[in-house]
Amino acid sequence: MATASGDNEIEASGQLRQRNKAPIPKVNIQHENQTTESLYEQNANRHANQDASGNEDHSALESDGRTDDGADYDGPGGVDLSSVAKEIGQDGTSAGTAALETALDGLPPRWKSYTIRFIFTWMMIAGFCGFIYGGPLFLMFLTLFVQVKCYSEVINIGYAVYRVHNLPWFRTLSWYFLIASNYFFYGESMVGYFGILINKINFLTFLVRYHRFISFSMYIGGFVWFVVSLRKGYYMRQFSLFAWTHVALLIVVTQSYLIIQNLFEGMIWFILPIMMIVINDVMAYMFGFFFGRTPLIKLSPKKTWEGYLGGGFSTVIMSMILGHVLAQYPFFICPIEFNENLGHTTHYICEPSYSFVLQEFSIPGISNVRQMLHMRETVTIYPAMIHAFFMSIFASVIGPFGGFFASGFKRAFKIKDFGDIIPGHGGIMDRFDCQFLMASFVNAYIHSFIRSASPTDLLRKALALKPEDQLALYYSLQDTLKQRGILM
Repeated sequence: MATASGDNEIEASGQLRQRNKAPIPKVNIQHENQTTESLYEQNANRHANQDASGNEDHSALESDGRTDDGADYDGPGGVDLSSVAKEIGQDGTSAGTAALETALDGLPPRWKSYTIRFIFTWMMIAGFCGFIYGGPLFLMFLTLFVQVKCYSEVINIGYAVYRVHNLPWFRTLSWYFLIASNYFFYGESMVGYFGILINKINFLTFLVRYHRFISFSMYIGGFVWFVVSLRKGYYMRQFSLFAWTHVALLIVVTQSYLIIQNLFEGMIWFILPIMMIVINDVMAYMFGFFFGRTPLIKLSPKKTWEGYLGGGFSTVIMSMILGHVLAQYPFFICPIEFNENLGHTTHYICEPSYSFVLQEFSIPGISNVRQMLHMRETVTIYPAMIHAFFMSIFASVIGPFGGFFASGFKRAFKIKDFGDIIPGHGGIMDRFDCQFLMASFVNAYIHSFIRSASPTDLLRKALALKPEDQLALYYSLQDTLKQRGILM
């Protein structure tokens, strides 16, 4: 690659692109009875008169000075990020925050920020407790609302960055992919956990049997729609936003699906991980506010080692206490399943699994101390507390990196928050950046160390077989039970 004056560069493809609107050098080369000097001046004037929206940047030139009509109008200098904050509504303080700051004018700025954050933290915790009281259905709707709002905040940043407001159907296409993804993931959950009920309803059997094919067809429809909507001169921006949309689906929709899966295993596996992140966030802020001195990471200058360590220690202790309390109530520990006898789903009637039955454990270190104190070496605890311990370690050590990732993302696009819906906190995504990372870990942990084969799941799979295969399975199971002496 040859470079001229450090500002203009001739690419291997034969294109000469202008950077940072530097003066275009005049090269006197004859081309069809016209010098490239005049060609450069024409293209420079066209560049100067570009659309103020930033959607057209006619600075892609051939090496002989002619405009490359097939090139994108985005120059190599990158996109302009100066107006992103303004376009997503982050150019000033929200009305709610401004009103609170006015009411708290008597406080120093540091304490004013702390008070606003404190008030809305407890308001969100109280609201979350209300949804827990409402049961699994309310929590599923809450998860769906959070998912849609987080997706909206991320996608709006993409629109602001790539400035595609005037492209037909593109905003609609992004939401279409969200609907298609939710159909696939939520359909998988319904088939997995309510297969017995669904298979008894004739018109739903078709949707169950061909669920994945229908989901794939929906995605392919969106893919073809995207290709048809491509417009010359906007290819780079359109493909960039297409990738942006898919990354948002991966981060937001996939993780919310895992949260729903965790919920179906028992409300404790929904509540406990969320509260771990909340506890870690609150306690880290408290320790950092009062004792923070040592910066932790450059991506988040306000984060300190004191807050990180204090929040981590508090999370482990408080999570184990919370796990011990929740493990005692069937309302929290029973998986959500369709009860054929009752004719509806239940989450409060079940035989407690191993994780929620008191067991005796000999814990290295603690057992030695208890022996020295002439106490019984073993301790009686719920196994769920051990699971809570390992989950809280992840929430304390790795969980904050979800927040650091979000901080880096916001710095990359020169914005303070993803939104301003929650005074003192920012947008919904600002509060759930760590939750999505935690959801993946908890789902993997449950399937690796907690979940066992479910009779309901096996029955659902048996009902999906052909009648002759069901009979073969029945006789095979009957013969096996007779051989083992269980059946006479």
